[in-house]
Amino acid sequence: MPPPCLLAAAVCAALFLTAPAVASAQDADPTTLDSVTVTGSRIKQSELETHVPVQVLTREDIDRSGFKSVSDIVQNLTASGAGLNTKFNSSGNFGFPPDGGGVGAGAATVDLRHLGPKRVLVLVDGIRWVNESSGSGVGSAVDLNTIPLALVDRIEVLEDGASSIYGSDAIAGVVNIITRKDVQGGDIELHYGTYEDLGGDTWGADMGYGGGNDRVQWFVGASYFKQEESASSEYGPASVPVPGTGVDNGSSATPQGRFVFMDPNTGLTHSITTNTGVTDPTFIPGQACARTDDFHCFTNADRFNFAPFNLLLTPSERKTVFGQVRFAFNDNVGGYVRALYNQRDSANQAAPEPFFLGTDAGIYNPYGESTLVISALNPYNPFGFDLTTIGPDANLFLLGRRPVEGGPRRYEQDVETWYVAAGLDGSFSVADRPWDWDVNVVRSESKAEQTNYGSYNLRHINEALGDPAACATIAGCVPLNVFGGAGTITPEMLAFIQPVVRDESENSLTLVSANITGALMQMPAGPLGFAAGYEYRKYEGAYRPDPITVAGEYNGVPSGPTAGEYDVNEVYAELAVPLYANAERGSALDMSIAGRYSDYSTFGGESTGKLGLRWQVAEELVLRGTWAQGFRAPSIGELYGTLSRFDATLVDPCSGPGNAVRPECVAQGVPADYVQTNPQISVVTSGNAELQPEKSRSLTLGGVWSPSFASDAAWSERLDLGLTFYKHTIEDAIQAPDAQVILNRCVFDADPFSCASYDRSERGQIVRFDDILDNLGTIRTDGWDLSLGWLLPEQDWGQLRFDAKTTFVSSFELLNESGQAEPRAPGVEVNNSAIPEWTSSLTTQWSHGPWALAWGMRYIGELRESCGGANGYAICDDSAADLNRLDATTYHDLQASWNSDAWMRGLRVSLGVNNLTGEDPPICLSCSLNGYDAATYDLPGRFFYARVGVKF
Repeated sequence: MPPPCLLAAAVCAALFLTAPAVASAQDADPTTLDSVTVTGSRIKQSELETHVPVQVLTREDIDRSGFKSVSDIVQNLTASGAGLNTKFNSSGNFGFPPDGGGVGAGAATVDLRHLGPKRVLVLVDGIRWVNESSGSGVGSAVDLNTIPLALVDRIEVLEDGASSIYGSDAIAGVVNIITRKDVQGGDIELHYGTYEDLGGDTWGADMGYGGGNDRVQWFVGASYFKQEESASSEYGPASVPVPGTGVDNGSSATPQGRFVFMDPNTGLTHSITTNTGVTDPTFIPGQACARTDDFHCFTNADRFNFAPFNLLLTPSERKTVFGQVRFAFNDNVGGYVRALYNQRDSANQAAPEPFFLGTDAGIYNPYGESTLVISALNPYNPFGFDLTTIGPDANLFLLGRRPVEGGPRRYEQDVETWYVAAGLDGSFSVADRPWDWDVNVVRSESKAEQTNYGSYNLRHINEALGDPAACATIAGCVPLNVFGGAGTITPEMLAFIQPVVRDESENSLTLVSANITGALMQMPAGPLGFAAGYEYRKYEGAYRPDPITVAGEYNGVPSGPTAGEYDVNEVYAELAVPLYANAERGSALDMSIAGRYSDYSTFGGESTGKLGLRWQVAEELVLRGTWAQGFRAPSIGELYGTLSRFDATLVDPCSGPGNAVRPECVAQGVPADYVQTNPQISVVTSGNAELQPEKSRSLTLGGVWSPSFASDAAWSERLDLGLTFYKHTIEDAIQAPDAQVILNRCVFDADPFSCASYDRSERGQIVRFDDILDNLGTIRTDGWDLSLGWLLPEQDWGQLRFDAKTTFVSSFELLNESGQAEPRAPGVEVNNSAIPEWTSSLTTQWSHGPWALAWGMRYIGELRESCGGANGYAICDDSAADLNRLDATTYHDLQASWNSDAWMRGLRVSLGVNNLTGEDPPICLSCSLNGYDAATYDLPGRFFYARVGVKF
């Protein structure tokens, strides 16, 4: 529907439906309440409970939580899913996801309803924020670490679809961060925290200062935050690849080397490794595993334990300055300017980068797979013949060497984000009806450089392993020793093969918007509220990998450059229609209608609408419901991302003597003795310029009850109970099929689409695996939110307050392109993220004079998962059913605080501990890193913190 028709339809429908609205003159309420704009609507309104469920986190809630970042606050909401945070040690371990967004190393995002961060819209004072950059792709979600808590007055979380109000991305909900404005004087807070047994110390300072008069209001501030790293070796389950399995799930690229080849002189195929302590090995041909030379047959006991090199908590240092000024030109027109600069230094770390060479390497690089010859003339080649990957005479199937001499991989991110917004706003009256307007201009940019130490140039490895005479003609080239075991790769060898790799990425946002809101007319039941507006946005993004990566010489996870842009013009209209009002009974019925038309330069136009009803049954009871259409436009990375590699942790159903003989595996040419070489299998991913937008439908039904018998009573000052049912359906979901599911469906169901996605070598190893984005899926989820707020009367001993919220996910279904269900479901842990059926929080606060004590409880329900690489081990609960259980977890948080006005304008001291009982996260056998789900659970052990704040 073109935009004029859409808006006209919304207005006409509203006017038609107001015809039966009735209210007598005496029903009118003479009391005039201040009207404010609440997240979820552009119309200013005075009702405390609107048509949509909005959770408001006040500054007091934030301080009481014990957290020091916006991401930690919102990720601990019961409706939150698996967002990125600084517990994710992503670089070097996960490769490049299909959406072209990179791994987001050091960033933090928010996920609502388990629908993914890309389907959550983040606003600051009602205006969009720029998407993140971390130097590994073109991100499609906001990095909440760019917004310091020192800037925040409150956080409003809309847990409902809102594309008709805000446009693309607002499918699962909206997080609107409201900044501090009316500040008089200054404040400084110092904070320090540490984990009991892990280190990972954090400290920082926040400062703000504001003032003004009748015409000018200003506020400036600065924030500093530093977090030290904590190594995976500090926590037992994180110190091995898969808990309870030793090194059996370790890497076959070891410091001693693994060599799988065919001896052309004897025809024997060997899988051997150099004996420990041997630096100049001797090879005796013709021997199988009963060897008398310096090699032995490779077994699981020889695998490399890469886990201790990883990080449980990644280091991060963030510096932010910000300011805003508001000026009233006269009583009716004002203006503002707002600016922020944020700089982040963060890092990830992984084990020394392995060399995988040979026809079975599966690295998608000819320097290692199809043009490599390890010359017999190489002075370190102990076999006396060429090891080649070329043509029909290829006899090198796999060489895995872990060059510990070069140290671990270290990925350091330097990210700069700046944001400038300016605008005019004002008010006027038409027939004594107030109207408000605003015009806004935003320009924002996020740039990142990721510097990688500890990676290698595969072309140089190819040259250094070849004919020494050819190597001698290349500047810096010296023959490379991959056969002599740990310590035999010399500094001279490293100087030729180990470069410093630098990748860059950037995202920018240009926005212009204009809005107007007011009352069109006075209806019998109240004013007919109206809002309309226009918004223009332009997104630009690019990812530039290092030149050696573009040239195809990078030994690590390869990626291609990405660049693109698009713009969108949007118009919207919204109506708040009073249908009935009776002030004597405290009852009212009103309706909201909204429509939006978006015209994208990439795929064309898209219309969305929303309808809401709010019934004030009585002063103490409100019932409400909404139905909304939504959409999400494909991001720059999803549209223009080029071929990249993702190293997925997969279990090949054909691996192992008992599995390789399955008829399905035999049909794929898998030999009977096939064993998967490594737990990670390389998967090629890519964007898709033909993608269309995702489309969604959302439904919420619920109510809020504030019983009068619990108001101003001897036992209760106020009691609020809320109940909301939600349902989301997303069609044409942009996704790549789950790689593990593809393997399973090919082997067990002979699904032709799945079987066409990968190839095997003659020895059964998977050497090609394609997993490209498309509009493939359908996502359906529904559940319930229950909230309780109870304030007791103040007594001589103080006052108590209880705040509780519970989310129950009754269903979650992700269907693939064939209509088959993917393994995500309530109560299931899969792909490093969980959907607990039950998630709850309870905060009890006691206050008495200057003292306050807060006790918080966070509950995460039981989960189940596949045992993955631990199947058959004692740690797996049920190997026959491939089932492991993650027990329900409850965290207890305690904070004591003291406030005094005796010094300066106020002094506050807080001491607290999160995870008071020292609960360890449940062990996760299917998770890729650290033996637990970092998106769902806290780090193991207690976190102690102290804060001192002063106002002046």
